[in-house]
Amino acid sequence: MTSNKLIIVESPAKARTIGKFLGRGYKVEASNGHVRDLPKSQIGVDVENGFEPKYITIRGRGDILTKIRREAKNASRVYLATDPDREGEAISWHLANVLGIPADEACRVEFHEITSKAVKAAVKSSRPIDVDLVNAQQARRVLDRLIGYKISPLLWSKIRKGLSAGRVQSVATAMICDREREIDEFVPEEYWTLSAKFLSEGVPFTARFVAMDGEHGLSSREAVGKVLARMEGASFKVTSVNTGERRKHPAAPFSTSNLQQEASRKLGFTTQKTMQIAQQLYEGVDLAGEGTQGLITYIRTDSARISEEAVGAVRELILDKYGSDYLPETPNEYKSRKSAQDAHEAIRPTEASRAPDSVKASLTRDQFRLYKLIYARFVSSQMMPAVYDTLAADIEGNGVRFHFSGQQLKFPGFTAVYEEGKDDAQEEEEGHLLSLTEGASASLTEREEEQKFTQPPPRYTEASLVRALEEKGIGRPSTYAPTITTIMARGYVARENKRLLPTELGLAVDDIMKAYFPDIINLQFTAEIEEKLDDVEEGGVDWRSIVKDVYEPFEEELKVAEQAIPKVKVEDEVSDVPCELCGAMMVYKNGRYGKFLACPRFPECRHTMPILEYVDGVTCPQCGGRILERISRKGRKFYGCEKYPDCDYVSWDRPVPDRCPECGDRMVLKRGRKGELWHVCINEQCRHRVEVKSEESQDEEFGEDF
Repeated sequence: MTSNKLIIVESPAKARTIGKFLGRGYKVEASNGHVRDLPKSQIGVDVENGFEPKYITIRGRGDILTKIRREAKNASRVYLATDPDREGEAISWHLANVLGIPADEACRVEFHEITSKAVKAAVKSSRPIDVDLVNAQQARRVLDRLIGYKISPLLWSKIRKGLSAGRVQSVATAMICDREREIDEFVPEEYWTLSAKFLSEGVPFTARFVAMDGEHGLSSREAVGKVLARMEGASFKVTSVNTGERRKHPAAPFSTSNLQQEASRKLGFTTQKTMQIAQQLYEGVDLAGEGTQGLITYIRTDSARISEEAVGAVRELILDKYGSDYLPETPNEYKSRKSAQDAHEAIRPTEASRAPDSVKASLTRDQFRLYKLIYARFVSSQMMPAVYDTLAADIEGNGVRFHFSGQQLKFPGFTAVYEEGKDDAQEEEEGHLLSLTEGASASLTEREEEQKFTQPPPRYTEASLVRALEEKGIGRPSTYAPTITTIMARGYVARENKRLLPTELGLAVDDIMKAYFPDIINLQFTAEIEEKLDDVEEGGVDWRSIVKDVYEPFEEELKVAEQAIPKVKVEDEVSDVPCELCGAMMVYKNGRYGKFLACPRFPECRHTMPILEYVDGVTCPQCGGRILERISRKGRKFYGCEKYPDCDYVSWDRPVPDRCPECGDRMVLKRGRKGELWHVCINEQCRHRVEVKSEESQDEEFGEDF
């Protein structure tokens, strides 16, 4: 027997990183994720025998297990260092069973960041496997298997093959379908806005209408006419001026869902892409001069907690780089969500001193952008609030009241480093600070009225869906990205202009789920299951009783559904494009990257075609051809000439018809750091930019922040 100690982790990348930290005396092997699971060919759960799961070796893992057994036999000690969560605990439990490690042996190693210090400390403080964590994972796995494997064949027989249902994916689909129905049923209501430009003591400003004789709102043109008539010849004056100070506090460091939302808003990443890149940063990147280093802490967390050591390091950095004015007297503390698991820290850099620019040369473009986002959010979370001087004023005349509000940055605080992105419903209006005097007269110089209509709720983006799932207690940090990926892969949901909308198939499946399995898609019921799984994790609750309480009523619903659900035919939308191979009129299908054309005679004919999306009003600068919107192999949108490969023009940024007013060169659409939209000149010597006001361009694909 050698003196080598064997450490088993999940991924080869993590194995390489940890192997370099520990050096001689240790051997590090990767399990490549789970080594045992329920069989795919059968349900794998003995319902009659206390829901006993039947685990088998996953296909393709046999050679890996053989190697791990051999290395374990020759090792003086075996450590199981899989991820620090339920899934990781379950993988370690399966490995311990395979290797014959006793239940009370301190074989489990847990670290939350892959740094030399953290890994070495974790090895010294190993513990036995936490069976409660394992049982919480088993309960989730068995529940998901029973529901998925019972409903899916029913959907195959009633609609079409290849469909599936599940606890979280069915709820997510239902939320998207419900939003679409809200939009369809929405009845717009007319309203008007009225703004007026005033001049008071030489100061011009614009105020908005508030009320006339105490009556608020303008619901019709007639109402506007009455206000305008009252304003005619009226003498206005500033009736009140209130000055003050507003403090804007920094956001907490990232949880998994916060990171997914912000990466979607600021970087345009899908949830899946965010998690893939975050995993790379967590497992380790080869840094010039440093070797392989894990750059961020564990990426699946819903906690806002930060270790004292990390807080001390970032406070020292803030003091050195920004000065004492930017450093609070005591560290900022953040409360985690009520349902949060507090086992892990929030996502943060492993080293506060490792600034993004110092490692930029060693990272890919997307790795750098995500690391920079995480780093800035973490540093800013321990900084002072931003301070704004505020002013609010009322302007009145002949019973008509207008209101002005403005603010001006007094002290940047944390905004010197980072500002949180905003969704549709989070936009704020900010004016400028003026010098107005109470009692001073105000002359009306101009007015503008505009008819508007109330808008339906917006479709979900990936970011807003993740936020809604988290707020409703549906799923856990590890489930958001795979849930969205699954419902799109099944064809239930499509993504158009970054918005998620249900397909006809998705609506049909949702109708069946609502009619026959109301509990499965009930938000409160699903959230309560998550709470019960947490109870199992905390100990004292039998996981089998949780499964039983859900399964028994579900089984009764299933019996009814099998008899009552009628056959449902979901017709594909037929295009006007004939198949180039067989002549049949092609139909629209939804895939991972949106709609495409497919032959309806599949599988006899497998011909598919992309749907060509042209950019209106723009021609190729090289040959004059039309510009096409395309998708790269990695799923990123770009723009190229229709005459490719004869013409090689390509642009990552969306070209626009407008020409630069300064130099006459072409312009592209970009998003600014705060979410605003700009047309930016492509001429490097010019780079003139014009802000875009049109709401129509809010859902376009944007270039990199500038």
